[in-house]
Amino acid sequence: MMNAFMIGLIKQWGEEKGILPNPDPMAQWLKTLEEVEELRDAIKENDREAAKDAIGDIMVTLIMQTQAWNTDLTECMEQAYKEISERTGKMVDGVFVKDEEPA
Repeated sequence: MMNAFMIGLIKQWGEEKGILPNPDPMAQWLKTLEEVEELRDAIKENDREAAKDAIGDIMVTLIMQTQAWNTDLTECMEQAYKEISERTGKMVDGVFVKDEEPA
């Protein structure tokens, strides 16, 4: 379960920084990409602490993004789970490849 207190602190931070109450979805998308690249670098360097920091930063950008769309992380995860829970597929070189859906 998401920590509601921490999410509240992150939203408060977003308000203090002027990101909220009206975040720019494109700006948050760009920040997410920046943080994902930092995660990639941490993975390449096998740097656990940098990976944790990058994952946290990604979560912050996603929380800001949810505010742009008047939703929340839990709702988004529930929707994603509904889609993935019925998927079939197989692992290929460490990556889950979903089966093609019938046309």
